[in-house]
Amino acid sequence: MSALESAKLVVVKVGSALVVDPGGGAAHTAWLAGLAADLGRMRARGQRVLIVSSGAIALGRRRLGLKRRALTLPEKQAAAAAGQSLLMRAWEEALAPAGLTAAQVLMTPDDTEVRRRYLNARATLETLLQLGATPVVNENDTIATEEIRYGDNDRLAARVAQMVGADLLVLLSDVDGLYTADPRRDPAAVHIPRVAQLTPEIEAMGGGANVGSGGMATKLAAVRIAAAAGCSTLIARGDVASPLAVVEAGGKSTVFVAPATPGAAYKAWIAGSLAPQGALVVDEGAARALRAGKSLLAAGVFAVEGRFGKGDAVVVRDRSGREIARGLARYDAADATRIVGLKSDAIEPTLGYSAGPLIHADDLALA
Repeated sequence: MSALESAKLVVVKVGSALVVDPGGGAAHTAWLAGLAADLGRMRARGQRVLIVSSGAIALGRRRLGLKRRALTLPEKQAAAAAGQSLLMRAWEEALAPAGLTAAQVLMTPDDTEVRRRYLNARATLETLLQLGATPVVNENDTIATEEIRYGDNDRLAARVAQMVGADLLVLLSDVDGLYTADPRRDPAAVHIPRVAQLTPEIEAMGGGANVGSGGMATKLAAVRIAAAAGCSTLIARGDVASPLAVVEAGGKSTVFVAPATPGAAYKAWIAGSLAPQGALVVDEGAARALRAGKSLLAAGVFAVEGRFGKGDAVVVRDRSGREIARGLARYDAADATRIVGLKSDAIEPTLGYSAGPLIHADDLALA
C-alpha cells in the first residue's frame, strides 16, 4: 500500500498554477473536479483530508482588471479580497459532487507561531474534521504584510500538517518529485522515489529546480518542517487530471519518510523543546491516571505555581516534588487556581466557560 493510501490524515497543498486556468484566468473547474473526485474516494475509505489552496490573488486580479505583472502590496491585498470568494466558490462547486463540504479557514503566521492562537486554530480544524467538513486553508493575504507572511503555501501547508498531526503532506507540483538535478535542464537527471532522510546532499539536489513560487528549495523546507512533526511528505505532479489517482496507480512521485510518528514527535517537542512557565502539583490518584495515559483533570490538582497563559508549557509534579510530566495548559494560571480541586461539571459555572481538562492527554508528555 502506498503512503497516500495508508495515511489516516492528509494535507494536500494546491498552488495557484493548478487552481487557475492559465488560458483565461478563471478557476480551472475541470481540474478541480478531478482532484475533488480523488479526495472523495479517500474520504470513502476512511481517510481525513485538509486542503491548503492558493489562488485568491490570481482570481482577484482578473476580477479587478489588474493586468500589470508586478502588483504593489495594497494591490495584492485588494486582489486577495476580491478573489477569495471566487476561490471558495470554485472549491465548493468542485467538492459538493464528491459529497464533501468545504469550510474556509484563513490564517496568518501568528496562528501557527503564537501558542494561544495555535491552540485555537488547531481546535477549529479538528472540530471541522470531526464534523465531516473539508477545511480549505489559505493565507489571509488581505491583511498580511510582506513582513508577516508565510511567503509561500508550501510552508503554510507544512505548518497546518504539523498543527493537526497529519500523517502525510502532499505537495502537488509541476514536476513528479525530486531528481538528482533539474530534469528540465539536465536530461541525465535521475528521479528519486523515496528519501529516508533529508540530508544536505538531498537538499543540494533540489537547490536548482525552479518549482512553484519558491522553487524546489521551498518544498524541501516544508519537508523539513513536516518531518520534525512526524509527518511524511509526498511531492507529485499536479498538472494532470486526477493527480492523486495517478500516484495511486504507480505514477512517479517522491516520498520523504518522517523519522517518527506525528504523536511521538509532538510529545518529544513538548518534553524537550518548550521552557515551562509554571507547575501543577497533583495528588496520588491524578499521578496514577497520568501514567495510565489519562488527561489531567482539575479535581486531581491541589496547587498551581507560576504565571502562565493558556497554551504555555507547565511541569506536573507530585506531592514529593518529583516531575511526572510536562504539558500544555488549557487555562491560564489565574483560572487554573480558581478551579483547583473542582469536578469537571463545576468548571463552567465557576469560570463562565470550560476548556475541558487542565491538560489534555494529547498535549502531555510523561517524564
